[in-house]
Amino acid sequence: MRYFTRIILSFALLLTQSFGAHAQNTKIESEDFFVPSKAPGIQLFMRHKHLTGVKATSGEKILLFVHGATYPAETAFDLPIEGMSMMDLFAAKGYDVYLVDVRGYGRSTRPPEMDVPAQDNAPIVHTADAASDFGSAVDAILKRHNVPKINVMGWSWGTSIVGMYTSLNNPKVNRLVMFAPMWLFAKETALPTGPTAVKLGAYRTVSKDSAKARWLKGVTPEQAEGLIPPGVFEAWAEATWATDPKATSGNLRAPNGVIDDVMTNWQADKPMYDPSKITVPTFLIHAEWDADLPLYQTLGLFKALTKTPYKRHVELGEGTHTVMLEKNRMQFFREILGFLDERDPLALK
Repeated sequence: MRYFTRIILSFALLLTQSFGAHAQNTKIESEDFFVPSKAPGIQLFMRHKHLTGVKATSGEKILLFVHGATYPAETAFDLPIEGMSMMDLFAAKGYDVYLVDVRGYGRSTRPPEMDVPAQDNAPIVHTADAASDFGSAVDAILKRHNVPKINVMGWSWGTSIVGMYTSLNNPKVNRLVMFAPMWLFAKETALPTGPTAVKLGAYRTVSKDSAKARWLKGVTPEQAEGLIPPGVFEAWAEATWATDPKATSGNLRAPNGVIDDVMTNWQADKPMYDPSKITVPTFLIHAEWDADLPLYQTLGLFKALTKTPYKRHVELGEGTHTVMLEKNRMQFFREILGFLDERDPLALK
């Protein structure tokens, strides 16, 4: 296992009253390392942040993030805004926070199919592959901390990854968080599959301009005003594109396995996992202006979660598919922490 460590002194940990804290200086340790996937030759990039000198000995205080279909976890969950990232804030609250990139994303190994023209190969990195990689990351954390289970969280396609994983590995999951859940697609939001559909290659490429347009899809100019804090999109784009050193003509590469799964399963009424097999406390969180995965998908998945000890759905106002990098991000963080922190949801405190 390769790793390297750096110490970050956060001089301006600015928490709102919703976190019940005042500005304070907090020392957070950050470590980047790689773990092997079950697939030969694949190394998975991981990051770990925690309070310096403190190591979680309970899975209740450990959380692992995984990304969505296009961008890596690092720039979604660990992009500093006003000096602090989501990982920093959770670490400051006493969590050992991890993120992982599955194969083909971020700093993890890119399959060889991504080094040749996309049309030379069929789509790669399907949900089952990603769930297997996620399992490798979970197992590495369990071994590091000598705990039987941890909290897990997925964003967008990442909710399919963690949903599939949890449905098969409930004993290793303490609590499950699904942000912008993916579920069955209605016809009006489905991708084209008829004669006009473009044949999928191994991967697709994404420009910074198209990324900005997708971020603000369906948002009016008035709604967009002040939605993204100044400089955040530019910082996110620069950091995200830097994770793909072989970007073609400045375009980020992303595997097409997820698109193939959507076309073959999610918009054909064929779920890729059974939510009724999830038996851990589950939290679904969604934002009002999410045009990528509309609210009906969250509600459909929520209804299908029939065996959880308890479940919850929170809808955030004035946010998009990327609300964790927007003006209302503190509400997003607070809701997730509230779910993870509560010990007995049935008790009146």
